[in-house]
Amino acid sequence: MGEDVEADVVVVGFGVAGACAALEAAEAGAEVVVLDRFGGGGTSRLSGGIVYAGGGTRPQRAAGVTDSVEDVYAYLRAEVGDAVSPATLRRFCADGPAMIDWLEARGVRFGHALAPYKTSYPSRRHHLYYSGSEAAGGFRDLARPAPRGHRPLGRGTSGKVLHAALAAAVRAAGVRILDQTRVTGLISDEGGVRGVECATLRDAPGPARARHRLSARLAAKPGIYLPAAARRLHAIAERVERRHAAPLRVRARSGVVLAAGGFIADREALREHAPRHRGGLPLGTRADDGSGIRLGRSAGGATGKLGNVSVWRFITPPSEFLHGVLVDERGRRVCDESRYGAALGDALVRHHDGRGWLLIDAETRRRAIRSLPRQAVWFQLLQALHLLHRRSVTAPTIAEVAARAGIDPAGLAATARAHDIAAPGADPVGKPAEFVRPLRTPPYTLLDLSIRPSAAYPCPMLTLGGLLVDEDTGAVLDERRRPVPGLHAAGRTAVGLCSNSYISGLSLADCVFSGRRAGRRVLGGGGDRAHG
Repeated sequence: MGEDVEADVVVVGFGVAGACAALEAAEAGAEVVVLDRFGGGGTSRLSGGIVYAGGGTRPQRAAGVTDSVEDVYAYLRAEVGDAVSPATLRRFCADGPAMIDWLEARGVRFGHALAPYKTSYPSRRHHLYYSGSEAAGGFRDLARPAPRGHRPLGRGTSGKVLHAALAAAVRAAGVRILDQTRVTGLISDEGGVRGVECATLRDAPGPARARHRLSARLAAKPGIYLPAAARRLHAIAERVERRHAAPLRVRARSGVVLAAGGFIADREALREHAPRHRGGLPLGTRADDGSGIRLGRSAGGATGKLGNVSVWRFITPPSEFLHGVLVDERGRRVCDESRYGAALGDALVRHHDGRGWLLIDAETRRRAIRSLPRQAVWFQLLQALHLLHRRSVTAPTIAEVAARAGIDPAGLAATARAHDIAAPGADPVGKPAEFVRPLRTPPYTLLDLSIRPSAAYPCPMLTLGGLLVDEDTGAVLDERRRPVPGLHAAGRTAVGLCSNSYISGLSLADCVFSGRRAGRRVLGGGGDRAHG
C-alpha cells in the first residue's frame, strides 16, 4: 500500500479539541491534515457549547461581574482534585480571559447577558451563568462565587455554533480536512509514531457517501435520545464503510494528535471500567467508542481515570426545586441540592445505587410551575413537566407520601423535620440559606430522580478518563511516564482538567486548552510562547 497523503501534523478527530490543535499547528506554519470518521463535530457539536472561563473575561467585565484568577483557582482546585497538577490548573485559570479572546478572534461570539437565577442551562436570553457549584455550600467558603459559564451567540444549538465557527477558522487556515475517514492504526518505527492508516470514503460513489453522512448525522442527534434507532442508523454507516471504504496511509512528518473523544459508546469498556454506571444516556456519537484511546495504547500509551464517568441528574430548572430535599430510599439526605447536577448524579450512583427522590411541598410546587415558562428552554420544560406529572407521588402527609413512593416513612419524617427546624445557615448538609425554605405546606410531593433508561427524563453520561499525557506538552506517556515520540492527545481522549469532576463548560474549555497545547507542541518547541 502506497503513501497517499503526507503532512507535518495529522489530527485524528474534528471536534473542538481537534479543531484547536489544527488551528495552533497551522497558524505556526505547519501543513495539517484533519481526519474524522463522520462529518466532524463529534460530541462537541451535540453539546450545550458552554466554555468555562473566569478571572475577568470580556463577557464577565461587560456584565459587571468581578472575578479573579485566584478565586477561579481556589474553586476549581476543589473540583479538579488530582486530575491535573496545581501548576497546570493555575495555568488554565490564568489563561481564562485570553482563551475567550482567542476563540472570539477566530469567529466564536460570546454574549454577556447574565442569567438571574441558578439553572442547569441558560435560556436563549442569557449567555453567562453559574455553570458549576460555585454558589453551593462549602465552595463559596473557598472562593468568591462568580458566573463562569460562557455560552456562544448564534442561531441553533450552542455546541453546533461553537464548532461551526472553529471549523470555518480551520478551513480558512488552509488545513486539509478528510472526513468520512476512519483511522484504523498507527504507523510507527523505532523513532516513534510516523502517521496513521485509514479506511476512507473519499473516492466512494456519491450516493454511498450521502447515505453514510445522513445515517451518521441522524444517529448522533436525534439518535442520541433513541439508542435503539441510533444503533440501526449506525449499522447503515458501517455497511457503507465495509463496502466502499478504501485504504489510505497518511504520513506525519512532525507527529499525530489523537482527539477522537471518549468511550461512552463502548459498552464493553464501560462494563469493565465503570460497572455501576448503567441506565444512563450515552452523551456522544457512535465514534466515541474509545478508538483514540486504543490507538494510543497500541503505541505503548498508558491510561488513567477510566472509571470516572460524569452522571447528570439536574433538578433545575425550575430554580424553585433547589428548595426541595433530595433523599434516598431510607429517607436520608443525599447531598446539598444546590450542587451542580453531575455532583448529584455522582452521589446517587456511588452511594445510593442510582435511586433518589426530591421532596417538595405544595408551595414549592406552585412556584416551580409558575417559573418554568420563563426559565426553561423547550427540552427542560418537557423534562420538568414529565417529572412533575409522570414521575411523582403526592399525599397529604410526609408519612403517606413516603409510603406511596416506597421510602422509609420514619426516615423521611426525621429528615424533613431536621431540614425545617435548622437555624439559618445551619442546614444539615450545608445548603446555603438562600436555597432553604421550610416544607410545611401540604400536600407533599416526591419526584423520582432515580437513574434508569428514560427517553422523557434521560440521565446523560460522559466518560472522563483517557490517555495519560505530559501536562506541559500533551505528549502521550507510556507506563514509565516517558513520552511516546510523535504522539499527542487532547480532549476526552486524554486525562485532563475534568477527569475527576465535571461541571458545565469545563470539558469544552479543556478541549480548547489541551487541543491548543498539543497543536503547539507536536511541532517541537513552541512551549515557551504565551498561552494566549
